[in-house]
Amino acid sequence: MGFWDAVTDLIDAATPWATVEAEAPADTPAETAPASESTEETTAETKAEESAAAAEEPEEEAEEEEEDEDEDEIVDPKETLEEECRNSKECAPAKHHYDECAARVTGAGADNKEDCVEEFFHLVHCATQCAAPKLWNVLK
Repeated sequence: MGFWDAVTDLIDAATPWATVEAEAPADTPAETAPASESTEETTAETKAEESAAAAEEPEEEAEEEEEDEDEDEIVDPKETLEEECRNSKECAPAKHHYDECAARVTGAGADNKEDCVEEFFHLVHCATQCAAPKLWNVLK
């Protein structure tokens, strides 16, 4: 083992993400049973599992509905205020520029290298500036 082999081993040990190695599948011996018996047992087990799963589903659905009801109650006032501001007269010029840019970019096809990031940030900035004073009044 030479000097560079030792250095390479140290680098490989320090950077485990550098090489990706898949794990070998586990070797499990297949059980040898007569085909008719295993099929009958499998069918009985499958039916039992399906009936148990069917019994649990209504409980899970009821829990999910309760969670959905709780989530629906919480509404972020910042998002609603910013949406109102985006559609207001105050942010109309920024929204107009953004909409024009979006129409240009989507209509130009794949050859267009333009994006609407600048216009988007102008619109978001306008909406944030408009919503900030109103947000403090709602939060107090």
